[in-house]
Amino acid sequence: MSWWKQHPGRAVRRVLLGLFYTQVATIIGLMTYSGLRKRLRVVTAKGFPISPPVSLPVGKSTATTYTFGPDLYADMLEAIRGAKKRILFETYIWKADGVGKEFKAALVEAAARGVDVHVIYDGFANLVVSPRFFRFPESIHVLRYPVFATSWWIFDVRRAGRDHRKILVVDTDIAFVGGYNIGSTYAAEWRDTHLRIKGPSAWDLDNAFVDFWNMRQRSGQPILRESGSFSWEPRIRALRNVPRQMVFPIRGMYLEAIDRAQHHVFITQAYFIPDQDIRRALMEAAKRGVDVRILMPHESNHVIADWLARGMYDELLNARVRIFRYKDAMVHAKTATIDGKWTTVGTANIDRLSLTGNYEINLEVIDDDLACEMERIFATDCTNAKELTGPEWAQRSVVEHVCERILAPLRPLL
Repeated sequence: MSWWKQHPGRAVRRVLLGLFYTQVATIIGLMTYSGLRKRLRVVTAKGFPISPPVSLPVGKSTATTYTFGPDLYADMLEAIRGAKKRILFETYIWKADGVGKEFKAALVEAAARGVDVHVIYDGFANLVVSPRFFRFPESIHVLRYPVFATSWWIFDVRRAGRDHRKILVVDTDIAFVGGYNIGSTYAAEWRDTHLRIKGPSAWDLDNAFVDFWNMRQRSGQPILRESGSFSWEPRIRALRNVPRQMVFPIRGMYLEAIDRAQHHVFITQAYFIPDQDIRRALMEAAKRGVDVRILMPHESNHVIADWLARGMYDELLNARVRIFRYKDAMVHAKTATIDGKWTTVGTANIDRLSLTGNYEINLEVIDDDLACEMERIFATDCTNAKELTGPEWAQRSVVEHVCERILAPLRPLL
């Protein structure tokens, strides 16, 4: 009898260990190769097509689209400098560069003139930022989402997620949300999307911040008062993923919206690693004649996420889902629009970490004019993208095939 049959348990452990070492070696190799390519590549500031801000009425509120950092940051800073009562500022990454310092100075100035300022930032995402940058006057209330929420975080889904949200609310009347972090790189080198809501629907984002603050605030920090909403606007809803409560509505929002599609589905994603249910929904939509298009980076800032996505291209292309890869810049937007009626803009990627892991927030807007504008933005972005065809993808190398298969088991982790 062979050794494998005599020691099945040890044999399985050896196979699993071998697979693990192979995956680690593949990851190291891909990251090294990607880093070398970036160093050797001649970098030129080609830029990318820009869509100017557009403001549209939605019910009693106004929604404004932003696709270029300088436009967004200028209006965010204007809102902070014009604040009279309260500023709620939450971000995932906050760089200590020129843009980051400008935001910090504006918040400090607002607090000095008597505005109630609350700040939330993610500790893990800012490990490379000097802790000195996050020292604020005592007049500013600061909540640092911890690197590890608990020592046993890896075994507790309720405590494993990051705070990936990006929210600014001023005086409960002006609110911003979307994919933009705070930093000079994100200002003009990355293509991203944000929404501003002015009017009563800004309450949804205000309330999301208040709930998170009150859930996470430490001893000695103030409790934010909940005001309740004076109006109900069915066309604008804020959907929040809250791991602590095991609530993840953004994934369900996508599944329902895709199932409703009759004509087209346009999705822009920084990291597109959909689970089996979302892939099936997209492929079934394409098979019933819906024009399904996915826009993603040709090369993102996370090489492993790129390779995990690549392993799904065959299946999607065979189902007539169209894939467009953005060139010469990182597209970081998390948006979708369907049938000229439905739109979502927010912080959640279509991957496991965002849809069933992190604290995230997306606005869901049912409005023809905003959907039309988002379709126009998508069309503009596609002028800077190359469509990937089935025959072209079939010609990739054997090495690429092998790397995709080796990394495929890691999809549920990301």
